[in-house]
Amino acid sequence: MEYQNLLSEIKENILYVTVNREKALNALNRSTLDELAAVIAFADKTDEVRGVIITGAGEKAFVAGADIKEFSNYNAKEGEELAKRGQDLVFNAIENSSKPFIAAINGFALGGGLELAMACHMRIASDNAKLGLPEVTLGLIPGYGGTQRLTQLVGKGKAIEMITTANMVTAEQAQVFGLVNYVVPLPDLISKAEEILNSIKQRAPLAIASALKSVIASVNEVNGYQTEINEFAKSFETSDFKEGVNAFLEKRKPNFVGK
Repeated sequence: MEYQNLLSEIKENILYVTVNREKALNALNRSTLDELAAVIAFADKTDEVRGVIITGAGEKAFVAGADIKEFSNYNAKEGEELAKRGQDLVFNAIENSSKPFIAAINGFALGGGLELAMACHMRIASDNAKLGLPEVTLGLIPGYGGTQRLTQLVGKGKAIEMITTANMVTAEQAQVFGLVNYVVPLPDLISKAEEILNSIKQRAPLAIASALKSVIASVNEVNGYQTEINEFAKSFETSDFKEGVNAFLEKRKPNFVGK
């Protein structure tokens, strides 16, 4: 489909997604969320896509938050629907995808922007990035999984501090907290994400999907160990497992086909 608010391109099995609302600091309005939902679903069902990089247009912002004007007059029921729809179709859809998503954070990642980054499986930040959840300054709280994912990533105490003070943290601080995997100069941001995905691309696609599912189960399910057992068992029925073992025994590189 054609996007009005996103740029989307597949190169060498990597899907590049850019939130393209630079004048609005790439804020997430309703149509942008709808387009993100569509591109996430496309990535998950398209064999050509082995990984996804999400970033923002320009050098100022990854995503500077949600478009506040769109929901300024909402009541409780409308707010509930806003959060549920966004979480189901975008944020949870990213986290539960069988393809690895990397957020390349090029500047401000605030509110819904930080929630978008946290939904991704890994985060790389440029050294000029600032991250935060400022919703309490509007009389709100994070509604796209921010209270849950930030706590999972940085621990309860730091999550409560960041959310209740609404203070931003630098990229370097975020790395210390475990909120981002790497901090790099802005010109190196996409290449670092590519480096990680190019390494992942050499591995068995079905095993990658099983690993993602199992890791996410560790924080979102009562018994993540059982998910791991189930996914481990399924691996023995794949052609990729047989290829991986044969390649190991024959001392050659495996040729995985995702079957």
